[in-house]
This record gives sequence, C-alpha cells and structure tokens, in this order.
Amino acid sequence: MERTPKTLSPALADPATILGWGVDADARNDPTYPIRDQSRDHGLTRRWDRPPVQQPDVEILQSIEHIRQPAVVGTSVPPRGVSGAMRRLAFRWSESNWLHWLILLGADRVDVVEGVVEDLSRGTLPNVPAEMGVGAAWRHDRERLVTRWALAAGTIAVGGAIAANVRRERAAAKRTVLLPASSHRDVGGAGD
Repeated sequence: MERTPKTLSPALADPATILGWGVDADARNDPTYPIRDQSRDHGLTRRWDRPPVQQPDVEILQSIEHIRQPAVVGTSVPPRGVSGAMRRLAFRWSESNWLHWLILLGADRVDVVEGVVEDLSRGTLPNVPAEMGVGAAWRHDRERLVTRWALAAGTIAVGGAIAANVRRERAAAKRTVLLPASSHRDVGGAGD
C-alpha cells in the first residue's frame, strides 16, 4: 500500500485559509522594535484596561520582584506543611538567585513525600509505579525504561559493593591492634 506524503494529505488545511497564519511574515508590520506599526492593531493597545484581579481565598506566594499579582492565580494547591514552609522561604529571595529555585525544587520533592505520608495515614497504599507512569513507559518507550532500570540496578550494585568493601576494611582495622612502641619486646629471643 502506497502512503501519501504528509504534505500532500487532503486532511491538512491550507495555511492561506487559516486566519492569522503568517501574520508575522509581513515585513511592513514587523512586530519587532523599532518599526512596529500599531495604528492598525486590533486588540491590546496602550489604553488597555487591566482586568479585575482574582480575590483568592488561599495563600498565594508572590515574587519580591513584582508589585502586584496577575489577574488570575492558581489556587488548587495552596502551600502547606513542610513543603509550604520551604516555598515561603524560597520567596524571600529574588528569582535571579539560584537558592530560590533550589529551595522550590526541594519543596516539590518534600511535597511528594508528604503526599505519600498523607495517603498512608488515610489507609491508602499509593500505587507509585502507576503514578510515575511506568505502565505508559513500558508500552511506549520500553527501551528507555529498561535502560533506566539497568542504570539504577548498576548504581545500586556499585554502591553496595563500595559499602561492603568499606565495612570489610573497617572490620579488618578493628581486628588489627596496634601496640605502642615501648611494648614491642623480643620475648624469648636471642637477647634473653
């Protein structure tokens, strides 16, 4: 069976018939500085009125770099617990500071642990492989999943071997008793 090239497929729309397609291709109305012609703009202009600001009923964390919140903010997951305290701490620094982002990344990881603890406290055992998408990865990207498992197993094996070697060396060091220099006598030797 011969396949039709995607560019010749009748299911694809003609870009010329799509409203707004190629709007930035008009060299006479280049949207970049300094030659933008705003006289024919439809929509946002300098006389734009700010929409009413959403009045959230939960705590919203705000960057120290912005004076006001956007018109719409997310309220589905307010900061709570240890992860919330970490997020509040992160927003004491500027977004240009790496510490701000590292604390937020850490707060995300802590939030995952808090979620698992919350599930366990309710008597629900979380299905971690399903939540991590292992089933979908097995169906759609098996090679990468197996590679990751192999790398994880190899890392665990190497870490275990290193830990066992360190433990063995420490045990051997405990068995070896070092005596002070004055206690080294030739007992029953030629000098007696």
